[in-house]
Amino acid sequence: MNRKLKLIWDFRGPSAEKTAEHHCIHLKEFAVIEKLHYYEINFSKISEMHTIAYIIVDEIDMKTYRDALKPHRGQLA
Repeated sequence: MNRKLKLIWDFRGPSAEKTAEHHCIHLKEFAVIEKLHYYEINFSKISEMHTIAYIIVDEIDMKTYRDALKPHRGQLA
């Protein structure tokens, strides 16, 4: 069974939520263009000044996403 990983991009500041929401559009575009599988693409507001965008992928696809999109961090999903 393959592990799922959550790749995360942090956005901070007064426009963090809108920036993270827009980043999700680009994550979806990349996955479609490259024909890569993913489980979920979304964003989550941590605080007024911190929002994350994330994509959940299989561990075997992680390097492709990581190398092309440069997430800030990752964790097990």
